[in-house]
Amino acid sequence: MESTVSEISQLSPQPVWAFFDQICAIPHPSYHEAQLAAFIVDWAKGRGLEVRQDPTGNIFIRKPATPGMENRKGVVLQAHLDMVPQKNEHTEHDFTTDPIRPYIDGEWVTADGTTLGADNGIGMASCLAVLAADDIEHGPLEVLLTTNEEAGMDGAFGLEAGWLEGEVLLNTDSEQEGEIYMGCAGGVDASMHFPVERHPIGDNFARFTVGIKGLKGGHSGVDIHTGRANANKLLARMLSHHLSEVDVSLIALRGGTLRNAIPREAFADIAVPVEQKDALAAAIDNYAQLLHDELGRLEENVTVVLDASDNQADPLTRAVQSRLLAALNAAPNGVIRMSDDVPGVVETSLNLGVIQTDEHTITGLFLIRSLIDSGREMVQGMLRSLAGLANVTVEFSGAYPGWKPDPDSEIMHIFRDTYEAIYQRKPDIMVIHAGLECGLFKKPYPDMDMISFGPTIKFPHSPDEKVNIESVGHYWQQMRAILKAIPEKHA
Repeated sequence: MESTVSEISQLSPQPVWAFFDQICAIPHPSYHEAQLAAFIVDWAKGRGLEVRQDPTGNIFIRKPATPGMENRKGVVLQAHLDMVPQKNEHTEHDFTTDPIRPYIDGEWVTADGTTLGADNGIGMASCLAVLAADDIEHGPLEVLLTTNEEAGMDGAFGLEAGWLEGEVLLNTDSEQEGEIYMGCAGGVDASMHFPVERHPIGDNFARFTVGIKGLKGGHSGVDIHTGRANANKLLARMLSHHLSEVDVSLIALRGGTLRNAIPREAFADIAVPVEQKDALAAAIDNYAQLLHDELGRLEENVTVVLDASDNQADPLTRAVQSRLLAALNAAPNGVIRMSDDVPGVVETSLNLGVIQTDEHTITGLFLIRSLIDSGREMVQGMLRSLAGLANVTVEFSGAYPGWKPDPDSEIMHIFRDTYEAIYQRKPDIMVIHAGLECGLFKKPYPDMDMISFGPTIKFPHSPDEKVNIESVGHYWQQMRAILKAIPEKHA
């Protein structure tokens, strides 16, 4: 790969940043990784490396051991190809065709108005840098780059037994340097469907768009405990209660873009009698002040907007509107329970990530996460009960398992010891309330020893995403030390 002209390509460690710079230059949102995948495959073939792809699109690259280390346990370095496509409202950017524009901001690298893709682009870059290096000691090495991790873990679900030979897997998708992850939450998608019935209204109605904007958003696993507001929930709250003095007729709802991102914006198209326009504006102002008083310390940029709308569709019937808003307002969201086994870690949560309206249906998309199956099943039961009360349907799909911690993990102890030797302190052994692919890898490779680690990445899945420059250097040093310390195969 050729390095691009971006300023980040010369940061240290230069091999990692140069690869990441090139990754940023090639569009690769979920479901659109083909261009980046083709580039990597051609690059690997050009270096004489063994490379292949499975039917799912996962990339496998194999590199022989450094001379004298052929008898070490085989290691699989793993990252995912896709990134989350999120941008600020006024940013002009097509994630399927436009490159990410990274830049240095003090001690961080971030992007101009969009997600950066450090999740998991830095991990991917480090895997490629190891493949390219002639000065890193390692045993038999494989690199696995999976498809569509962010929007469904398709690559991990499609991974078949027999493709990998290594005994150890190093997942590079964690987001805090100095922490090592040895367990993660499982999850399931939920979709609640509200059939649309409409009725005509007269000409004496004014049409508006009301909305919530300016929230921080973030990762629905990593950031769910922070108290960041959910725009879909704030909008449902406003429509179901805080506009009760106005005769509001609901036409359409839309909010959020991804079920695994805390939604930053949500909007409703409404109609109100012309004579109530001033009352609507006053109610909006009152709600905006209420949110500022409640959330201003955390969500300092939250705003409530009121604009004219050109949506001329008929509004929902009163019965449908009442059931819809009651259900969305009552829907559980956020942290459901903290873990008793792992202090400070969320056990069970859910995120109302997306609300969308089409001709016949309004749909709410949730992502449920839990460290334990019973926690996930509990929340599924809550949503079933809510759907039953609202007389609508709810469907569950894409369930994936958690990754159960193994306190006897050999690679975990190797990481801990090498980290302590470098920095004279122990790393934190962690379990993450987010979906890592390791849980799915355990199905075709039940005996593979796994850990996850990475540099410090803040605010993934949002346009505020940034990666700490110094932590990338530490992460790269750890990667090199671990590969050198992998023990010999058991006799």
